[in-house]
Formats: sequence, C-alpha cells, structure tokens
Amino acid sequence: MNKPLTAAEIRAAKSEATDTRDRDLAAALGISEAELVAAHLGQHNGQTVTRIAAHPDLVMPAMKQLGEVMALTRNRSVVHERVGTFEDYRAGQHASMVLGREIDTRIFPKFWAHGFAIESETDRGTRRTLQFFDHAGDALQKVFLRETSNHARWADVVAELALEDQSEGVEVEARAPVEAAKINEEKRETLIGQWQGMTDTHQFNRIVTRLGMNRLGAYRLAGAPFVRKIEPSAVESWLHSVSDAGQSVVLFVGNRGNIQIHWGPLENIKPMGPWLNVLDPRFNLHLRGDHVAEVYVVNKPTKRGPAISLETFDEDGALIFQCYAERENESDTLDRWHGILDALPSAREASE
Repeated sequence: MNKPLTAAEIRAAKSEATDTRDRDLAAALGISEAELVAAHLGQHNGQTVTRIAAHPDLVMPAMKQLGEVMALTRNRSVVHERVGTFEDYRAGQHASMVLGREIDTRIFPKFWAHGFAIESETDRGTRRTLQFFDHAGDALQKVFLRETSNHARWADVVAELALEDQSEGVEVEARAPVEAAKINEEKRETLIGQWQGMTDTHQFNRIVTRLGMNRLGAYRLAGAPFVRKIEPSAVESWLHSVSDAGQSVVLFVGNRGNIQIHWGPLENIKPMGPWLNVLDPRFNLHLRGDHVAEVYVVNKPTKRGPAISLETFDEDGALIFQCYAERENESDTLDRWHGILDALPSAREASE
C-alpha cells in the first residue's frame, strides 16, 4: 500500500499543475477532491481556504446573502451550471430544497459532510467559491461568485459558517459503488399494473423499491408501452432538435447529495471532442457523450396526463441525467416534445 500523501506533497503537486482541474488532479494523485482542497487550508500561494459548515440548513440561508452566483452540480459524466440566486430554502429531515426559477435544487442533507470557502488570486482577479463534498470527498455542489454577486457579504458569510477546526486534511470514507440494474422478473406484471395506476411521477421510486428493483432495472424489464430504448448516439441529435424546435425543458442532473434543475431552452449546442455542450448565457451543460451507454424514453402516467422523459445511464448503471418538457401554458399538449422523442431511433438489439 502506498504511503498517503502529506498536505505539503499535495500542495506541491497542485503548484506544478496549475492548468489541471481539481477533479482531474485529485484523480491523478489517487485522492478525493475534498482531500485536495483540505490540504490547502489556511493561506498558501495566494489562496485562502477556510473549513466551513456543510449542513444545508446552515449553508443555504447564508448563500442567499451572496446574491447572484453560478451553482454547479455534477456527476462523473455531466456538469450542470446555472446562474441565479438562492432564494426559497425549505428544510426537511430527509430531503430539502431550494425553489426558484433559476436556482432549483433537491438536497439530501445526510450526504453533505465537508464544506470549504476558497478565495484565490488569479490573473482575472479574485475568485471566490463555496464547495461541498460527501463523506467520500466527492463534490456535491460548488457555488462561484460572479461580478454581479454581493462580494461585500463574502467575509461575513465565511465567518458565519467557519468551523473551529481549521487544521489541514480531512478524513474520507470509501466511495460507495454504483448500484447495478436490479430486476425482479417475477414481478413484471405487478410492476406494469402499478405503473399504469400512477398519478404522480414521484410514486415511481416507491413502486420499484417495494418490488425489489431500481430505476434502471424497471426500465429494462417493463418495455413497451411505457419504455422505449434509444440508440445512445442519438443524444447529440436530440440536443440539436430541442434547440431547433425552441422547446423549453426541465433538465435534472444530480449526485448522491444534490440534484440541480434547469428550466428553459437549450439554445447553443457546441460539441467538442467527447463533450456535448450547451453554452447559453445563464446555463451551461457539459456532457460526456462517450459515457452514455443506455438511453430510454419513459412514459409515466400522472393526473395531468403522461409525463414523458428522456433518461440516460452510464455503463455501470448510474443515472446521468433526466429531461422532461416544460409546458408553455396549461393548454400545451407538448406535441413538439413528443415529436422530438418519437423521431429518435430505437436501440438495435445485440442479435441484429
């Protein structure tokens, strides 16, 4: 077993890799991103790092004081960046949320383990960010101040959230493995029957859990008319079709502790190498197209009619993103959205 890196060794590696993103550098060093950040606690090379409270009940009300920011939530395959203000925070024992047209999140507080406030001097001026990680040291959410943010409140917010312990380093746990597809073939008829009886999309997870399955397993088992498997390569054409049609969407990207939601159009689509990018003024999406292994069009009954989504998974079975259509008004039948999805090619079977 290799000897763990010291904080000084981590800082030295960071100083030699100034153009490398923290996530990529941490992976190259065999450590978590939280460990990389925690090695810089205090003041080092023009950067000040402060350990802060991580629980959303403390963080989110303070965040509102900073005004307009850029909130970033990611998993290993996609990055979701949204500009806006943290507005209406609603605490919950198991799940909390921030409600707003631009910053809209679903938060699972038990996973919020480590928090840091980072102030860095760069060629472009001072960069200020709050970053939060789970027990394994993986990023849950990062919040970046912009020129339009309330920088005058930064010092007060950091002081309000700062913890007594400001020592270097952080203890992390082993990363939980991705749960592979769970299928209970004997329960298919029960699954279909309860699926048909749904009145709200939130009922779905409870149904599949009771039947000993998970989301991906249920999709693989159910089939038509509720699920259609799509060619993974079609995700790029889907993005262009949404843009060309001017279709507003509700796009969810999440990890264990945080789900961030974009409401609105996907306008400026810019593929670049393996990345499929949406580069709009107040919303950016960066998707590793080569990570997409399974894609499904999913139809869930609700009181308002069918909720039809596009959902993507990686090769391990982890959910990458979900996307629904946004209704323009109460009478919107979402014909454009249904047409976009209907045009996507079904996946070819392995035997073909």
